[in-house]
Amino acid sequence: MNEIKDIFERLLRLMGFSDFSIAITEESRRLSVFINEGPYLDRHIPRLVADFEFLLKMIAKKKGQPFVFVDINNYRKNREDLIVKLARAAAKKSATEKKSISLPVMNAYERRLVHAELATHPDIKTESEGEGKNRHVVLKPIE
Repeated sequence: MNEIKDIFERLLRLMGFSDFSIAITEESRRLSVFINEGPYLDRHIPRLVADFEFLLKMIAKKKGQPFVFVDINNYRKNREDLIVKLARAAAKKSATEKKSISLPVMNAYERRLVHAELATHPDIKTESEGEGKNRHVVLKPIE
């Protein structure tokens, strides 16, 4: 994992970033990065997270290392928290109104978060619907 951390640090320096810190958590396979480069970075973080994760996935695979989740400036953590809150609110609404509710389009990881969060909800079942980039979670009340 330290090799992956070193590679990531080199990538950041090659991109021109100088004020950053990297922490890696081996148990959860997370690489957390904090980049202090000004507010212009904020609008690019979603793309940076996805692109860096793709690069590190390919590098880890080539080097026989485990896959690492990338989080930059807590973007992924905040997004996960938002998705869980959205899932809980939608589940409550679906159970109260006794109707199905479709959540927005999400990637596979985000859909898995919703399914896991609501797996033990007694009044709701979850299903993924749609194809490809239009795949989303539908919450259905159990009658």
